[in-house]
Amino acid sequence: MDYRYLGRSGLKVSVLSFGAGTFGGSGPLFGAWGNTDVEEARRLIDICLDAGVNLFDTADVYSNGASEHVLGAAIKGRRDKVLISTKASLPMGDGPNDAGSSRFRLIRSIEDALTRLGTDYIDILQLHAFDAATPVEEVLSTLDTLVRAGKVRYIGVSNFSGWQIMKALAAADRYGWPRYVANQVYYSLVGRDYEWDLMPLGADQGLGALVWSPLGWGRLTGKVRRGYPIPEASRLHDTASFGPPVDDELLFRVVDALEAVAAEVGKTVPQVALNWLVQRPTVSSVIIGARNEAQLRQNLGAVGWTLSAEHVATLNEASEVTAPYPHFPYYRQEGFARINPPNAR
Repeated sequence: MDYRYLGRSGLKVSVLSFGAGTFGGSGPLFGAWGNTDVEEARRLIDICLDAGVNLFDTADVYSNGASEHVLGAAIKGRRDKVLISTKASLPMGDGPNDAGSSRFRLIRSIEDALTRLGTDYIDILQLHAFDAATPVEEVLSTLDTLVRAGKVRYIGVSNFSGWQIMKALAAADRYGWPRYVANQVYYSLVGRDYEWDLMPLGADQGLGALVWSPLGWGRLTGKVRRGYPIPEASRLHDTASFGPPVDDELLFRVVDALEAVAAEVGKTVPQVALNWLVQRPTVSSVIIGARNEAQLRQNLGAVGWTLSAEHVATLNEASEVTAPYPHFPYYRQEGFARINPPNAR
């Protein structure tokens, strides 16, 4: 297992991390993902630690707190062996202060998460969504308080736009508060929108990408293929409407390329898709999930080898789509290229 710095911080994370969204298993979305209990979670974490994985990701909304609870119980007695990443901001109730990133909400959310996780600190806290109603100064000063109190070590965001991140970073620099160093993003061979704006922002401002749903919301498992119906057992039947949409022709073009590359390198389709992501700029860690030991071991097999430049080019070509304005590739024109060379993006 390789380790990388999390953005422009001194924290090293494994290039593959484990997502605990399958822990707990309640509700229409998370119940479809999985219902891993403490005993099975402990076994999956054992396998991860043996493979060198040191980062485990969860969120308060995952099964309404059950994911944090199961993760905390499964790492009991070995807290010093793991890094815990969790998220807050999305609604956890119907009350007027049960959602968002206000000082009131963040402090209460962290206290609740610490209790569920059975720990006294969180290694990486990420805001799960932008709160348009709370001033960024209130959010960041609260995060500063939590960091100074030792309850949070590093901070980041998830599902933010570029301007939202930059507004916060500007405020952090102005007042000397901690900066975001992580950006948990959707990124896959069938969802490369991250590259248009957030990737160059991450490179410029020092945010490391923690990639969620790297297999395109379950579409790049090797089970979805051109000319065949979605398998009956696929969770896509229950979860597709919750995730990012994917054009069918793009999906099948990518799957065809993945199958060809996988056959040439002697790996599985998901292993190739994950290995491609590990090589992408600004990516600190790719979050893998698993409902059982077999899935986990297969995903862990995505590292320890490297796709060739030719295979990467094949996958790039199959997955490329034209970016919208203003990200449209004007850099291919001479005048734009002179002032915006590829290595500056």
